[in-house]
Amino acid sequence: MTDIDSLRTELDGQSPRAILKAAIARYDNIAISFSGAEDVVLIEMAHKLTDNLQVFTLDTGRLHPETYEFIEKVRQHYGIEIEVLFPDSGEVQALVGKKGLFSFYEDGHSECCGIRKVNPLRKKLATVDAWITGQRRDQSPGTRNDVPVVQIDSAFSTEDKPLVKFNPLANWTSKEVWDYIRMAEAPYNSLHEKGFVSIGCQPCTRPVLPGQHEREGRWWWEEATHKECGLHAGNLIGKSG
Repeated sequence: MTDIDSLRTELDGQSPRAILKAAIARYDNIAISFSGAEDVVLIEMAHKLTDNLQVFTLDTGRLHPETYEFIEKVRQHYGIEIEVLFPDSGEVQALVGKKGLFSFYEDGHSECCGIRKVNPLRKKLATVDAWITGQRRDQSPGTRNDVPVVQIDSAFSTEDKPLVKFNPLANWTSKEVWDYIRMAEAPYNSLHEKGFVSIGCQPCTRPVLPGQHEREGRWWWEEATHKECGLHAGNLIGKSG
């Protein structure tokens, strides 16, 4: 078992590429979670470091058409396989049958995200030893300020199997991400050209205005400091208010 505290100290000041390289060197069974611009940066870096690149994405069934086009664009651009994870159809049918298609506007997004995102993610993460995310510390007010470059994933570890989570872009800003995308001529979601910054499911995502924080475009009807869909639920542990 890797000493995570020592590894975090070793990697904290390192570049995202160096963190990725260390992650891939330590774990054969490691996967990148892909959905947005940050994750393309990780794929751009990682595909040059290994031929054994595992990439997965979540298809909630509620994504924008542009997001589906983006997933395919990334697959073709890098010549990689992207494993698409789907929610359990029975769980989706039961929720929609009981509460309709837009229950999250009434009682919050947790239940819908749990079925469409968290449950399929949990199944996937049970099959790997570590995963890589595109989280940044400046990405969400109140929930991601303390994101470390490497951690034990408190949300998805089990008693008999701790799961390691790498966040190589923790120290980067949005500007650094986009500077890299432009430099590498990497693909990106065309919704970014329409004012969307943080992109999720179509009913729960909208463009942001100048001066608004990027996460204000997600679940805008809810408390601003608790905007996590459950994929990074560990960020909310110890948060209150």
